[in-house]
Amino acid sequence: MPPDSPPAAVPAPDIPLSAPPSLTALFVAFAKMSLAGFGGVLVWARRGIVDQHKWMTAEEFNETFALCHFLPGPNIVNFTMVFGSRFRGIAGGIAAFSGLVGPPVVIMTILGMLYQRFGEIEMLRRVLAGVGCAAVGLLIAVVFRMAMPLIRKRDVVGLVVLAAVFVAIGLLRLPLPTVLLVAIPISIAITFFMRRRGTA
Repeated sequence: MPPDSPPAAVPAPDIPLSAPPSLTALFVAFAKMSLAGFGGVLVWARRGIVDQHKWMTAEEFNETFALCHFLPGPNIVNFTMVFGSRFRGIAGGIAAFSGLVGPPVVIMTILGMLYQRFGEIEMLRRVLAGVGCAAVGLLIAVVFRMAMPLIRKRDVVGLVVLAAVFVAIGLLRLPLPTVLLVAIPISIAITFFMRRRGTA
């Protein structure tokens, strides 16, 4: 009697995503992100969308945010419109966008008036310098967390492309449009080749 074959490996189940958000939920969620987003909303957007509400997986967030880099305008604004429209159409995009920009516009208008009057105070300048340092730390933290899916999957090619773009822009100071014109076709070609080889 032939020995029993070993049981097939069961793939790890994906983290279940939450139900699509309503228009009100989109507005409130992005309003909270914008109010917490000192130094940039990206940190809080990823935390709220992926970790807290589970509206997207980490991979989906990275792919959507990468797409928004290639669209004209601020990346996080593009992401907000794409994200809201994905779940609730144009109305969802408007709701998310309104939540993102509405509260900060009101706050920055008030702070601008106060800064115009008290901006020469040395203590205030030191406080703003400290806020700038904290913003850099938050940005580094979110970049590391966005890279984790590539590290977990041991995506060597993706990490190499990531490192090459960082060196080209961050260290060599090459123009961003030039780097993107080179990096985008290479990334698409590599992805197409690897998926085609995987299905062969």
